[in-house]
Amino acid sequence: MLKFFAKRALKRFSEHYDFDVSYLRYMLEHSPSAFFKFSKVSTVAMHCESAPVAAASAAALVGAIAEDCGPCTQLTVNMAIEAGMGRDQIEAVLTRNVPAMSADTALGFRFANAVVLDLQELDELRDAVRAQWGEKGVIDLTLHLQMARLYPMVKAGLGYAKTCQRIEIAESPVDVVKEAA
Repeated sequence: MLKFFAKRALKRFSEHYDFDVSYLRYMLEHSPSAFFKFSKVSTVAMHCESAPVAAASAAALVGAIAEDCGPCTQLTVNMAIEAGMGRDQIEAVLTRNVPAMSADTALGFRFANAVVLDLQELDELRDAVRAQWGEKGVIDLTLHLQMARLYPMVKAGLGYAKTCQRIEIAESPVDVVKEAA
């Protein structure tokens, strides 16, 4: 019975975001126990108590870009738009254009980027996040970053990360820059 409802939820999610959920269907079919445990991660991925949408979404975008070749990044873009992040801010994160970012977007981006690239300024950026949004803000950004990295990694581990895709914002292609040149 639970599998029936899970399949319906996956279908709705897939249709809503135009996203291939084959890896989740695979997990549901072969290990329902793992699927239902993994599905609880989505509540963690959506957790945000203190950091603004722009900062949390920037952190999630950095995480998706770090681990993905397109589909999960596009999903993260679509979710950021749905959450209310400005399209110009999304594009600034995707292209690593820090001067075009708002203060909130830039701080979320710089913090997440420092975590992903293990940069020396991580402690300084964590302190800046803490000063701006408190301890909850540090937690918010960290969870958004890491949960956005988790999904593409699970997808790859299960053998479903075979498709690359061009990222679009409002049907306009964006050339994603993975790391600073």
